[in-house]
Amino acid sequence: MIEKRLIILGSTGSIGTQTVEVVEHLNALADRRESPVRFRVVGLATGKNADALCAQAARLGVTDLAIADEAGCPHPPPGARIRRGQGAAERLVREVECDIVLGAMVGAAGLPATLAAITLGRDIALANKETLVAAGQLVIPAAQRSGSRLLPVDSEHCGVWQALMPGQRDKVTREHGDQATPSPCHPVTLPPCPPMACGPEITRIILTASGGPFRTASAEDTYNATPARALKHPTWQMGPKVTIDSASLTNKALEIVEAHWLFGIPGDKIDVLVHPQSIVHALVEFADGNVIAQLAPPDMRTPIQYALTFPHRPDGVSRKLDWTALKSLEFSAPDRARFPALDAAYDIINRGGTAGAVFNAANETAVEAFLAEKIPFGRITELSRAALESVGSSPIRSLADVHDADAQARRAVTAALHVSPRSRVAGGPVR
Repeated sequence: MIEKRLIILGSTGSIGTQTVEVVEHLNALADRRESPVRFRVVGLATGKNADALCAQAARLGVTDLAIADEAGCPHPPPGARIRRGQGAAERLVREVECDIVLGAMVGAAGLPATLAAITLGRDIALANKETLVAAGQLVIPAAQRSGSRLLPVDSEHCGVWQALMPGQRDKVTREHGDQATPSPCHPVTLPPCPPMACGPEITRIILTASGGPFRTASAEDTYNATPARALKHPTWQMGPKVTIDSASLTNKALEIVEAHWLFGIPGDKIDVLVHPQSIVHALVEFADGNVIAQLAPPDMRTPIQYALTFPHRPDGVSRKLDWTALKSLEFSAPDRARFPALDAAYDIINRGGTAGAVFNAANETAVEAFLAEKIPFGRITELSRAALESVGSSPIRSLADVHDADAQARRAVTAALHVSPRSRVAGGPVR
């Protein structure tokens, strides 16, 4: 039996709470000797949801906690050690020994703690795509130096990883012989995890998108949509920020950049297809014309479990696909005119440097304004792309460069919010 010590960053959010469900499921399997892996949660971190954090701590028997809110958790559970303030999650990671960190803090706020875990050589179950979007240039070399394995939790990247696995396993076996045989006692000999470099035999990686609530809406309706409409995602249950990003396909743009870093593949080999059923999560196209697709129900607990238990596959917590009920799988090209965030992804990859940090911070600020009903839905991407143009991109030498670009982008969007956009005619551009 293998015991893994786990820290959950963003434990009270959607991914965090589902991770707790997965852990409890896996531990129940371990009790029955149906799984070779047991998890002991040794740390929990949240932004400001103190009540939920304390409830999780009591439920899981965790004493090491972190909350970004300085005044949060005034009455901690008995014996709890609380870290408070902006750097609380990073201190938790540095001070508490663990084997794997689940990174699910929303936005750029999760970057310092995740990067700290990587430098310490911890395995990272990565649900925070902003870490790579904003600082892939720092994160990937740090993981390569420390031996940290990046285990993607996003369903699309987890799908790519699994589709690549047979070929990657064969490649490692050819290069390293029997040492490539999986062994829980020798982690360095496990099948490869991201970051990995795709060779010339990979001609294209395709990420799927549900299309969100505005897949069939008109350009005018999409642009002027309210938060209430944008938060009604047809397939996935997620937190508000990620749900809004999915509605604008900004989430998919961020995933394109994340795939570039995780799989070492250029932007011109990464594509997106709209797939409203959300059953096929990713496809990998090979030079010989073969395509390997990964399919699973739209349930985030499935990729969470795969990332936590890799390379094992114990019984899943999620329901299985009912093939008799699966009547059709639809695919179409995204409407890039209605969803211009997609094109920004390739611009970010081409610009390099701090471009990802600028776009990500600008988007976070614009989404906050939209949820506060200060701007229409269509202004989110307009403001994000305008910030990318005005702030530009500069080289990344340290985390301070990322933080500086982040701050500049937020200031640019905040300033633009005070300038009223000109009117928009039906189906036309802002003018």
